[in-house]
Amino acid sequence: MKALRIVDTDNGTSADITDMEIGELSDGNVVIKSHYSSLNFKDALAITGKGKIARKRPLNAGIDVAGVVESSEDDRFSPGDEVVVTGWFMSETRDGGLAEYVRIPAECVVKKPAGLTLWQTMALGTAGFTAGMAVKRMTDNFQKPEDGPVLVTGATGGVGMFAIDILARAGYEVVAVSRKADAEGDFLKTLGASDVITPDALDIEGKPLGKPVYAGAIDAVGGDLLANIVAQVQPYGNVAAIGLAGGPKLATTVMPFILRGVSLLGIHSVECPNAWREQIWGSLSGDQKPAHLDTIATETVGLADVHGVCEKIMAGENTGRTVVDIQA
Repeated sequence: MKALRIVDTDNGTSADITDMEIGELSDGNVVIKSHYSSLNFKDALAITGKGKIARKRPLNAGIDVAGVVESSEDDRFSPGDEVVVTGWFMSETRDGGLAEYVRIPAECVVKKPAGLTLWQTMALGTAGFTAGMAVKRMTDNFQKPEDGPVLVTGATGGVGMFAIDILARAGYEVVAVSRKADAEGDFLKTLGASDVITPDALDIEGKPLGKPVYAGAIDAVGGDLLANIVAQVQPYGNVAAIGLAGGPKLATTVMPFILRGVSLLGIHSVECPNAWREQIWGSLSGDQKPAHLDTIATETVGLADVHGVCEKIMAGENTGRTVVDIQA
């Protein structure tokens, strides 16, 4: 079997296509024949060696996989079942999905929802699943379209694009936030954004509270931008935090939380319980299925092309999702 495998070198790490045996894969009781994977920012960090993602090496890259069960020691799955795995520390501590086969514990596997093809599940991948999880956390905490506009930061990233699409389809007024507002504003509006602004438009210079303009937010940036957003959310609004591209520190006060009842919701999709996963995938294949999935997923490549795409992602030159056809 072929796999894109991350190994140690004298100059750090490298990721190269290599031949290996199924018996060399990480432990698990379900073997999946991979059909598709996808490329996320986390994958780009791991494959280019610019981020410390793979905590043990050698290790196969890829945090997502969709395929067909080859064999299973667990009664919940049978050969021929179409299944999906996202997260669960693939490409971190266990072999990931950029390989012809994946071996993984059954607890990490969910059956593909009927409303999606295998390709579509990876067009969504971790990015779409994370957006779906963020919307679920917010709506479970009483977020409603009539409450007012919802911000989506990192809007040209995978999570951001899907968040815009899902929220807009559900009737929310979405304000996209991006440093690429001039170049990508029209595209983001085709996904459902009613307005596109830059992060500078949200800067309130460190004030603990600003005008309560927004009903909520899905934030992929963190840092000062998240602090500014929290301070401008209406009473009982929700802010779903899904990333830290702007840094891990959060310089805010308790005032938005105790004076306005704002909820800061942490989104950790890697270990999302499978009961939640089934609900979220069910929504993503039904009433939350992105209306612009084919527009967001702009290309399908083979294993040999993964390095080049990851370099573009790290350089900020890649807009849209990339699916990897493992069988190509």
